[in-house]
Amino acid sequence: MSRSIRIADIASYPGETVTIHGWLTLKTGKGQLQFLRVRDGTGIIQAVVFKKDVPADVFEAARRLTQESSLVVTGVVRADDRSPGMPGGYELGVTDLQLVQIAGEYPITPKEHGPEFLLDNRHLWIRSSRQWAILRVRATVVRAIREWLDQNGFINMDTPILTPAAGEGTTTLFEVDYFGEPTYLAQTGQLYNEANIYSFGRVYCFGPTFRAEKSKTRRHLTEFWMVEPEAAFCDLDQLMEIEEQFVSYIVQRTLDERRSELAMLERDIRALERVTPPFYRISYDDALHRLAEVQARTEDPELKELLSVEWGSDFGSPHETELTAQFDKPVFVYGFPTQCKAFYMEPWPGRPEVSKSVDLLAPEGYGEITGGSERISDPDLLEQRIREHQLPPEAFSWYVDLRQYGSVPHSGFGLGVERTVAWITGTKHIRETVPYPRMINRVYP
Repeated sequence: MSRSIRIADIASYPGETVTIHGWLTLKTGKGQLQFLRVRDGTGIIQAVVFKKDVPADVFEAARRLTQESSLVVTGVVRADDRSPGMPGGYELGVTDLQLVQIAGEYPITPKEHGPEFLLDNRHLWIRSSRQWAILRVRATVVRAIREWLDQNGFINMDTPILTPAAGEGTTTLFEVDYFGEPTYLAQTGQLYNEANIYSFGRVYCFGPTFRAEKSKTRRHLTEFWMVEPEAAFCDLDQLMEIEEQFVSYIVQRTLDERRSELAMLERDIRALERVTPPFYRISYDDALHRLAEVQARTEDPELKELLSVEWGSDFGSPHETELTAQFDKPVFVYGFPTQCKAFYMEPWPGRPEVSKSVDLLAPEGYGEITGGSERISDPDLLEQRIREHQLPPEAFSWYVDLRQYGSVPHSGFGLGVERTVAWITGTKHIRETVPYPRMINRVYP
């Protein structure tokens, strides 16, 4: 009598007869042998069908199998270090096989396909080993995010997807007709979380956010997932301490649980193993100085042009890439100019042109994975900033109202899940780090 198991648990059943429900990923035939590469969602294993060991109809069924056919396979678990299956070191000696469905001609083959073709077939592409590995890492990252926050005094507070006003910039809003009134898909849940801290102290929201940025870079999606912790009685230095503990936990948890998936992705994990506190910290002014030094040294005119940046401008991908190349773990860049950051950021003491803001840049050229700041706690200054940014005061009256009743210094940040997963997995484009990416030119499937 066999028992149904998951491939992920195969190592617990050496010598036993087990049954696996799954799909055929790859098949090769050699005379009286059929080698079936079977996956079940938890892993992949090689199942060997030897003509002499099975009834004729079973061998014929194995021979008829096509890529992505669904099947139920029974066999004896045996050790084999040469087996290419997952987890390594085991394969299945087949004794029985039942066909559930013979798949039609599968459009995604081992040959090379272009990205547009693969994205058109994303509903099938996610079955591939690489996409499977990336999305399993994503699941672990999401769970690690919640674990650390829940274990460190943060309470999950769900915030609205439909909002009456902008949280970041009015030019990147998706407008929705809300019963005849204009409203917007949320760019952030931060403003609502700033209200929640006065009740709960430490909170976070976690969900999809939307930016109507007309950008086609490898770092941008129009819909992405973001976690946003917010803490009362927290200044910028304390915020950076929280961030480095948080990000380190996510990375180390992923290394603990998803080492085999990272190996499938051929990710060099040495850089990830160094992601432990403390992280490096440099000011915006120091970052400008470092970029100027690189600019002066390089003989590449294109790089020289790319690294041009004036005080007051935010950093782009080339700047972040060059800065992170100077460090072997994540680096905080703090103290950005007020003019290039959001309206709600506290000014630097004695330097109103500088905000108490911070970006965390991931190494290896992956750039910003978190952005945060200490928030303005003075109601008069906040109202002034709302006017300066030409935002509708009536939409923010409740937000200013928070500062009238027990205002305290408070800080928060947002971490983008897709960028974080791209960095951890070594994936070049974040479209592969979410099951169904939404980009400026794509809402299908």
